[in-house]
Amino acid sequence: MKHNRSFLGYIHRYSSNLIILLTIIITTLTLIFNINIFTFSHSNLFGELPANAQIKPSPVVTATPTSKPASPDISGKTIKIATRIVAPFVIEENGELGGFSIELWKNIAQELNVISDFKKTENISDLLNAVQSNQADIAVAAISVTAQREQDVDFSQPIFESGLQILVRNQGSQSSIGRLLGSIFSLTLFQLLGIMVLIILIPAHVVWFVERNHKGGFLQNSAYFPGIFKACWWASATLATQAEEMPKSPWGRMMAVIWMFISVVFIAYFTATVTTSLTVERLQNNIRGIQDLAGKQVATIAGSTSATYLKQQKIETKEFAQVDELYSALNNSDVDAVVFDAPILLYYAAHEGKGKVQVVGSIFRKESYAIALPNGSPYRKPINNALLSLQEKGTYQNIYDKWFSDK
Repeated sequence: MKHNRSFLGYIHRYSSNLIILLTIIITTLTLIFNINIFTFSHSNLFGELPANAQIKPSPVVTATPTSKPASPDISGKTIKIATRIVAPFVIEENGELGGFSIELWKNIAQELNVISDFKKTENISDLLNAVQSNQADIAVAAISVTAQREQDVDFSQPIFESGLQILVRNQGSQSSIGRLLGSIFSLTLFQLLGIMVLIILIPAHVVWFVERNHKGGFLQNSAYFPGIFKACWWASATLATQAEEMPKSPWGRMMAVIWMFISVVFIAYFTATVTTSLTVERLQNNIRGIQDLAGKQVATIAGSTSATYLKQQKIETKEFAQVDELYSALNNSDVDAVVFDAPILLYYAAHEGKGKVQVVGSIFRKESYAIALPNGSPYRKPINNALLSLQEKGTYQNIYDKWFSDK
């Protein structure tokens, strides 16, 4: 019993030391066990593998190339080009095509080393149809980019920034007095004068007939000549309220009263007609913007963006197929104004139409011009690259300044 007590006392005294010893032993065994595992794994990885060992392949990550595919090589190819005459973008002199768009394309063709085969079309519809039906590889002129056209054909980068503007007859070349006289001495005035002469003859003959034999009448000669002349003079003077003599007979005086009443009405009508004519003339020549086109005769090109825009604005138009027909209609006073692409109208006003027409108002409905191509065309990317190259080298700016600079 005494021995057991001494053993328990020994354990109690050295319990802390025993706990530390056990902790050291457990830690040592754990380290030894981990080393064995590591040694086994290392021998399997770098040493000889067991015969029945299977290795699962690790996933391989491949880099996806970020560069875009190279542009197709079109060097030496012949490109069919649809175009139409519309100065200053496309003009024809001595059988040779020129103008801003043609000159720009020739520089693009030089960059791409391609051969150009031009084919002229009559209007914008034929131009776009040629591209859409693959009769032409591209179309070059003054082609506006629209959402509707984008569904049918493809477009290059913009080659020109444009918009719509208004062309009217030039009224500045004629003096104010000249315009006033031109308005007064119109067909309406001569029609009124003819009516006035006929009206004067009626009371003149009545007064001559009743006054020629009346005692004390102002007609001293009963003969038709010169009695009728004096009667006409009296009727004319009464019309102007300047008659000095009046009929003495009862019927003559009754005719005088009726004629004076008619004179007042006629003079009022004459004045109103002339005033209206002058007002209409002034309003017709006072077109300064799109808001002034309501009720006017407006001309534009059929199938163009300007025709679509005017229809949206509910402005009645007369549509023509060719640009030259627009200018003829305006110069012949068949229309009051022309609405079309601003650079085309400005070029005409500064050259063939100088002194006869003028462009008024600011540009509205801004739009861009581009080269049209069939959808999915392989030429689009090379053309865009060539355009960017011409812009970077300053060639584009030189062509622009040649055709549109004021210098």
